[in-house]
Amino acid sequence: MKKIIFVLALLAMTIGISACNTVEGLGRDVEVAGEKIQNL
Repeated sequence: MKKIIFVLALLAMTIGISACNTVEGLGRDVEVAGEKIQNL
C-alpha cells in the first residue's frame, strides 16, 4: 500500500513540476511534495 502512495506522490510531483512556470512555483511544488512524502 505504501508503494502505491509513494508512486502517486511521485506522479503528482512530476505533474506539478511540469505545470509550474516559475522558479518560485517550483520551490513551492517541491516543498509540498516533500511534506507529502514525509507524511508516509
